[in-house]
Amino acid sequence: MSGPAAQAKHIHLSGICGTAMASLAGLLQLQGHRITGSDKAAYPPMSDQLRETGIPVMEPYSESNLDPRPDLVVIGNALSRGNPEVERVLDERIPFTSMAALLRDEFLRGREPLVVAGTHGKTTTTSLLSWIYQVAAHEDPAWEPSFLIGGVAENFGTSFQLRPTRTFIAEGDEYDTAFFDKGPKFLHYFPDALILTHVEFDHADIYADLEAVKTAFKRLVNLIPRRGLIVAYDGSANVTECVSRALCRVERYGFSDAAEWRIAKLRHAGNLSCWELWRGSALWAELEMRMAGEHNALNATAAAALAAGQGIAKEAIREALATFKSVKRRLEVRAEIRGITIIEDFAHHPTAIRETLRALRSVYPQSRLWAVLEPRSNTLRRKVLEGDLIESLRLADRVVLAGVYQQERIPENERLHPEEVIAALNAVGAAAELHPGADAIVDAIAPQLAPGDVVAILSNGGFDGIYEKLPARIKQPGT
Repeated sequence: MSGPAAQAKHIHLSGICGTAMASLAGLLQLQGHRITGSDKAAYPPMSDQLRETGIPVMEPYSESNLDPRPDLVVIGNALSRGNPEVERVLDERIPFTSMAALLRDEFLRGREPLVVAGTHGKTTTTSLLSWIYQVAAHEDPAWEPSFLIGGVAENFGTSFQLRPTRTFIAEGDEYDTAFFDKGPKFLHYFPDALILTHVEFDHADIYADLEAVKTAFKRLVNLIPRRGLIVAYDGSANVTECVSRALCRVERYGFSDAAEWRIAKLRHAGNLSCWELWRGSALWAELEMRMAGEHNALNATAAAALAAGQGIAKEAIREALATFKSVKRRLEVRAEIRGITIIEDFAHHPTAIRETLRALRSVYPQSRLWAVLEPRSNTLRRKVLEGDLIESLRLADRVVLAGVYQQERIPENERLHPEEVIAALNAVGAAAELHPGADAIVDAIAPQLAPGDVVAILSNGGFDGIYEKLPARIKQPGT
């Protein structure tokens, strides 16, 4: 399908508002194809990005969304049999594929794919690595990257970029590919080099247990050529196991003395993080970045290590980290009203919640910290990690839970019961309350908020517009 606009096709993406699907849509449009899309419900930031690129999004799913009949349909992994667009594709034998397969065929083949994978930190690390390459391109345009990121990188203002150079940086997702391809997306990408951040049990809807998750990552490691490079976190036994049989060079990063890339003297001052980065026994660089949290220093170190391994100069890496702006929905300040700070963060797992709250503690040490959580991801909607979730939420001064998103889709014996989480938190003296949804939460907490409070809203979805509803309520006189 590659080629000039004269060979343009009509490509329809069913499930276009997923972060990877929206990014793929943008890349395909840059190739000159006519792009349409559909989804169940569109919400920022991807809905905004699609609107800015002029790609029409039809809601909800319908057979008529495929009129006129497209040349190709990309079926998102959220769609299954019974979806009207899936059924029409199969009935009429309209050519179809998955996001991951099309990304490989159209954009990775013939290039040098660099993939960032892991349970946590993928999006930020992919954004960091892309920005390092972009800064390096100021001196040598050959470094300018193409990329696909599972979020909007603020330095670029987009989640995708297409250049004629060889490097393509991709976020590698371990979630399944499509209803007709239940393997992980990242097994389609065949990386030349890989960052592996963390390996934990996640995606409880498709992985039976931690062993199944580790098997997926081991298969990814097995795809790296002998000439390649793996940069792997050294603080996880699971990561160690997954890279133990790699046939390429493996460089570890973290805080231990055994790490090839070692973080030392990490310190935080508000949003500014500073640290020494040692390579072996020698000080390699002193680095700083305007993002809080130990986890972000690790993300930046991983990106720096891979970039250095590919030949990018230390000065470009240092400049890129110092000028990195973050990713939308990652510790993003959404509003500051009457001394109350409202922050949005993409929360999908208890470990991610823990690191977010730890980072906010370092930035706002004197503030009363609220954690407002919607259990929405396929892991958080289940009780399998309930104990870890309770421990993570204890880091907040006040906890507010919404009801489980689409709880009817989770079997009763597997489902998280928020009232039990609230009871467990209250039992250890933590102030926690449960409300059914965004409107009830806004009604309940807006009168309680006071100047100096920091409210972390945690969800991997739209959370019924709470990011706009809560600031609007705080602005009202008498609140």
